[in-house]
Amino acid sequence: MEIGAGLDPTLRLTWDEQRAISREALRLGYASAWTPSGATSRDAFHVCAQWAAATDGRLGAGISVVPVTHWTPPQLAATAGTVGELGGGKFALGIGTGSAYVEGAQRAYGQRAFPPIALMRDWTVAVRRLLAGERLDHEGPTVTLKDVQLGFRPPRVPVYLGALGPQMLRLAGEVADGACLNWCNPRQIAWSRRRIAEGAKRAGRDPSQVTVHEYIRVCVDEDVAAARRAYARATLGYAMARPGASKDQGYRAHFTRMGFDAALSDLEARRERGASDDEIADVCPDELLLAVGYFGTAAGAGAAFRRLAEGLDVAVVRVVPARPGVDAVLATLRACAPMT
Repeated sequence: MEIGAGLDPTLRLTWDEQRAISREALRLGYASAWTPSGATSRDAFHVCAQWAAATDGRLGAGISVVPVTHWTPPQLAATAGTVGELGGGKFALGIGTGSAYVEGAQRAYGQRAFPPIALMRDWTVAVRRLLAGERLDHEGPTVTLKDVQLGFRPPRVPVYLGALGPQMLRLAGEVADGACLNWCNPRQIAWSRRRIAEGAKRAGRDPSQVTVHEYIRVCVDEDVAAARRAYARATLGYAMARPGASKDQGYRAHFTRMGFDAALSDLEARRERGASDDEIADVCPDELLLAVGYFGTAAGAGAAFRRLAEGLDVAVVRVVPARPGVDAVLATLRACAPMT
């Protein structure tokens, strides 16, 4: 199993800090560094290129995931291919729907909502084929390209599909190089692997060729209460349904599949009655929090991470800081380092 370091824009690292942390991650035995991509955060492709340059291409890099509707397939493939070249062929691209299926969220960018499975089938097929050097004619429900080819031939850039539900997981097995999971317990990882295998077999592929990747959030601090609150807020930002949103889609449905509907319904009811985010975080059950990540002192982090990573091909320590600054990031990476 490959162990990666996950550094997201909320850490607010300077470029010098990004480079220093990437070198320390390499020294600690991490094989790769990963970042998510957002419409308004610092460009994730530049971040990955900086990591590669700072480590002379020895540290792999990846994005998990790029919301595709902010791009066109040729733009995305060309950018990913360029970073693949700069990184010496050690770059991986994760793509996902973002909020493409939520009409209100798409309205902010002047875009319409898309059916997620059709969208990601079109995008995964198109981007993979462009990265492979093909001249592409593609006409699907969400992507149309006529005689399009990249102007250069990049090294291999695997394309992973962000997937939670059964249909998207089967699609990953059918058309992608890997699946990017998120917020899973080991039982959910095993369940996801079975869905991926179903899709792979349907397409005549070997399921073992589909890489299973996941961020595992870890918050390390000697002040356990501070670590718990920071980690709980990060978790509930995904797990709880937004006011007025469906509980049958996205991460809310994902946590329901893991058995946490009752706990989340209670927290959502508290929010409706006016409870603050910190109040909700403080009463969130530890059972939910520790099922999908870790908070606490450095001493317990490594074992917890290894337990939660069971069944993965690429397990990424996604840093959740209890306090700002580089020291909090390094403390987490050192606590879960592959060499420890």
